[in-house]
Amino acid sequence: MDSGTGRRVTIVDVARHAKVSTTAVSKVLRNAYGTSPSMRAKVQQAIEELGYRPYAAARGLRGKTYTIGVLLPDIRNPFFPDILDGIKDTLRDTDYQVLLGPSCDSEKDEATITNAMIDRGMDGLILIAPLLPRPLLERLAKTVPAVVVGRHGHSDHYDTVTDDDITGAALIVNHLADLGHRHIAHIEHRETDPTRLSEMPNAVRAEGYRQAMRTRGLEIDLVSTTYTQEGGYLGAQQLLARPHRPTAVFAGADIVAMGVLTALTEAGLSVPGDMSVAGYDNTTFAALGPISLTSVDQAGHEIGGNAARLLLARIADRKRPSTQVKLSPTLVVRRTTGPLPL
Repeated sequence: MDSGTGRRVTIVDVARHAKVSTTAVSKVLRNAYGTSPSMRAKVQQAIEELGYRPYAAARGLRGKTYTIGVLLPDIRNPFFPDILDGIKDTLRDTDYQVLLGPSCDSEKDEATITNAMIDRGMDGLILIAPLLPRPLLERLAKTVPAVVVGRHGHSDHYDTVTDDDITGAALIVNHLADLGHRHIAHIEHRETDPTRLSEMPNAVRAEGYRQAMRTRGLEIDLVSTTYTQEGGYLGAQQLLARPHRPTAVFAGADIVAMGVLTALTEAGLSVPGDMSVAGYDNTTFAALGPISLTSVDQAGHEIGGNAARLLLARIADRKRPSTQVKLSPTLVVRRTTGPLPL
């Protein structure tokens, strides 16, 4: 913005200030062949002195806006910043910038936000655990390059990055069973659309819990709430109200575990003395000393990095075969899990 006139600085202003042609400025901006080092230095100095910023919409008319939209289901979930860090680090040495769209875990909001991103000419989209039906995802991916994070399954139209949620759930169940626990409850995210059951990470994680419990010969105990702190709190209250409460709780996400820990503290119970608690995601606060939450690390930074890498490849070649990346989780044992209480 020109501080003297209040209008946006244009390429013409830069050319006049540098005493070069607008063609020369355009070549410098596009890093095109045919500009001398001295010419480039003059233009760059003029850009800095005037505070010139390329107009994204105009760039879009020429083919690219160098923006990537990232759809977030819940900005309060501390796992998603790990994914964003991976995306940003992979894009750091490129011209691409990331713009975020929080959907508040609503299919309607997702549709509105993704359409807005497409309307604004974004070069590609990274959709984190989207709720949109597969036909809509595939229609979207035919319009703009897209990578879907967290949704299991295969598509010919978009790439996917997932965690092996079946294995991750088994890591928790086996860890708790090896500590002597036989009554292990799981707080899952209630899946409202049966057509998504085979794809959503929460549903696959719950199925992994069921499989692991059957393998160990243990009785399944599921509580369905939401992947939120409130969901964990309400789920724990339901478990504590039972005549025979569990000795261990597998929360489907670290943010759910935070609600469980709050409910247990209010009930005057100690962790892991009275009840063991494990989460999923290995978020930053799981490692904090006062919390020290046992959790499954699904490598959020690596998930984000892979998503960005795949999207850049798809932007460069829309016809390339789709790629499915599945990461192997690991268990990080901390102080919230311990032997079966005597």
